[in-house]
Amino acid sequence: MYKAFIRPLLFSFDPERIHHFTFSFIKALHKVPGMGALVKSMYHLEDKRLERNLFGLTFKNPVGLAAGFDKNAELYNELGSFGFGFVEIGTVTPKAQAGNPKKRLFRLKEDQGLINRMGFNNKGLEAAISQLKKNKHRMIIGGNIGKNTQTAPEHYTADYLACFEALHPYVDYFVLNVSCPNVGSHAKLSDKDYLIELIEAVQNCNTSFSKQKPILLKIAPDLNEFQLDEIIEIMAQTKLDGVIASNTSVDRSGLTTSSERLQEIGNGGLSGQPIKKKSTQTIKYLADKSGKAFPIIGVGGIHSAEDALEKLEAGADLVQVYTGFIYEGPKLVKAINKAVLKKA
Repeated sequence: MYKAFIRPLLFSFDPERIHHFTFSFIKALHKVPGMGALVKSMYHLEDKRLERNLFGLTFKNPVGLAAGFDKNAELYNELGSFGFGFVEIGTVTPKAQAGNPKKRLFRLKEDQGLINRMGFNNKGLEAAISQLKKNKHRMIIGGNIGKNTQTAPEHYTADYLACFEALHPYVDYFVLNVSCPNVGSHAKLSDKDYLIELIEAVQNCNTSFSKQKPILLKIAPDLNEFQLDEIIEIMAQTKLDGVIASNTSVDRSGLTTSSERLQEIGNGGLSGQPIKKKSTQTIKYLADKSGKAFPIIGVGGIHSAEDALEKLEAGADLVQVYTGFIYEGPKLVKAINKAVLKKA
């Protein structure tokens, strides 16, 4: 029903407008008595064999929603009805920011992908905290944090620390987003020495709390083997809790979408099916080369249960969906969990 009727209707409108419409619709739907329970009965799959224990947390199942969908922590309780084992909010920055000029979100229907250059648009730290105080603790919540676009390089670390310290009581794990191609001043965030400095600063802040929270690093799918080796070295040196592989890509090779259309769209991060192979290769390289020294959350191009199993078999411990959720609809989550059970 979703792919036959709902998706064609939604895809006839601007992607960002439909995103906000979908938010409002899901909110309104769950205010109708009994609808939340009905949605849950359709999409939830409860089974102890789906549980995953990673970095001190017990995930009800291995399928999460990636950051970027619920930027401001406004919908995570309702999204729990769709069967997710965890939801990652953000990217959250210290101050609210509008992001890049519109249009900034584009569908590549022929490739089952998206290109976005949102630019960390979000309502800021205080707005996210206000929403997280409404947490009904139905699932694990991750906090994806970043810097404000206008922040000077010498203050990058301060931005991450501000988010980390303020969100610490309200999320279950953290993700340092240092790999988004849409926020400018990207060079420093990809420098190995600075990454170690940033991670150690956040880890020192973490130790000031009575209960420490897991910290993960989100990396790009465009890293070469030398850069991936550096990531493995960083993980070994800092003892970070895990890696999310991967963020969006700047690579446009192999797309069916015409070069004219791509030029018209311009720059931005590519997600969905076109990055599936690169993301899986990144996961496999990290897992094999490190001897599975750290947990990996696999994301990128998961549009089917088979895509998810491919990520898990490559070395991922958990998976996240985003673009696949938009293209395939909410049945995707249950389909993945059913496939995982068959493999159990």
